[in-house]
Amino acid sequence: MRAIVSVSDKTGLVDFVRGLSGLGIEVYSTGGTKKALTDAGLHVHSVSDLTGFPEILDGRVKTLHPAVHGGILARRDLPGHMAQLAENKISPIDIVVVNLYPFVKTVSRPGVELQEALENIDIGGPTMIRAAAKNFPHLLVIVDPADYGPALDQMKNGAVGLGERRRLAQKAFQHVALYDTAISRYLRQGEELFPSEMTIALRKLYDLKYGENPHQKAAFYEEETLENKESTVTRAMQLNGKDLSFNNILDLHSALEAVRDFESPTVAVIKHNNPCGLSSHSSLAEAYRRALAGDPVSAFGGVVSTNWTLDLATAREIDKTHYDAIIAPSFDPEALSLLKRKKDLRLLHLGLPQLKGNGSAFDFRRVGGGLLVQTPDVYTDAESKPRVVTGRQPSKEEWRDLFFAWKAVKHIKSNAIVLVKDEALLGMGAGQPSRVVSVEIALKKAGERVSGSVVGSDAFFPFADGVEMAAKGGGTAIIQPGGSLRDQDAIDVANKYNIAMVFTGVRHFLH
Repeated sequence: MRAIVSVSDKTGLVDFVRGLSGLGIEVYSTGGTKKALTDAGLHVHSVSDLTGFPEILDGRVKTLHPAVHGGILARRDLPGHMAQLAENKISPIDIVVVNLYPFVKTVSRPGVELQEALENIDIGGPTMIRAAAKNFPHLLVIVDPADYGPALDQMKNGAVGLGERRRLAQKAFQHVALYDTAISRYLRQGEELFPSEMTIALRKLYDLKYGENPHQKAAFYEEETLENKESTVTRAMQLNGKDLSFNNILDLHSALEAVRDFESPTVAVIKHNNPCGLSSHSSLAEAYRRALAGDPVSAFGGVVSTNWTLDLATAREIDKTHYDAIIAPSFDPEALSLLKRKKDLRLLHLGLPQLKGNGSAFDFRRVGGGLLVQTPDVYTDAESKPRVVTGRQPSKEEWRDLFFAWKAVKHIKSNAIVLVKDEALLGMGAGQPSRVVSVEIALKKAGERVSGSVVGSDAFFPFADGVEMAAKGGGTAIIQPGGSLRDQDAIDVANKYNIAMVFTGVRHFLH
């Protein structure tokens, strides 16, 4: 029996090839793989010994040869195929062990030029993988080091069964598909945003106990992209607590998004994907206290996030309430030690000093039979210069809170209304079919604290009733996109109650 081994990921390689050799299997290899094996004291042949032809073009051509692909693709059950191998002095290849150049890792490095990227596009590897996977009834293809041990055990007991070879072939085709997706994505940069064909590369992180409900099966996948993913929930490292659930991960994502747009120390308390508490303050502990005050009842069992390193003072405050999870760029050692006393509390960090960047080029929304694809909803510089449309100008304090409200409302389910004072969320209305009902809910949540607060609305007020309700309730300034046919009605009501109102010209729906 013969095997071709040519891998980029050399995890477990030496032990596996030692096992193959122990079974009397001849091993042929190329380049760095052959060197790694011979350095380990193993005897392997060069692929050139099979082809009778040297590697050429700086290694671009070494396995693209009939002696390789004929040996892989020949069907053992067809006498004509076997006769042609014999006639051309080609020996069958029984095992192909290949994984591909680390293209994503290479092109993600700063300053990588196009030519270096092109040199990291593997040609011979994918061709061998596809050929071997196509002919899986007659040979074995392995692309994942995790499969070395099980495959070797089966070979020692006789042979790898057809079912397992089929599974490995499927895995091989997927490995190539992931690789080709990354290359296509790289070459598309700066060109067509939404091409006529698109694939999404996903790599499983781990299985989940169940999905959104206990009767649903689930797993967590990471999108393999060229963008920086360091500040996303897929890269979060769990330091304590029970395994994450499907719903935990959704809330953790919302928690990171809620604090991402703020530069000063900010804390969010998330419940069912919505911030029920959100505040910024020079003291992170005070930011947490104000966030909790936004809705201390709903906060119970929620998720806490911050955009700054979580310190001991903040940890002491958090420790007073029951939460499912906490996520932060990092934890001070004393804070981590304190919070770890609660064994079930899930603690996650990103290994960063501060939270920056969004880590995604696209936002995907699943619908039956397809995907909606859009660019992420980012806070733009243009929004930092809203237009005053009323007779009264906002005060300095109102401007501060209006900007906070505008960043906050972006992360709440539409129709979204927020009430803010002193850079803290006092109340919010989310997900209502009627915007005026969202205003009513936000006012009820804020209660007696509403006086002197500002109002943020993720989209325009279709009627003036929402503006009037906010003004009568105690709101003193409003920020909204504008753009309604009845904008003038809203402006007139604002002037009637002597409240300030500004238009951003930008909408932030979150369905």
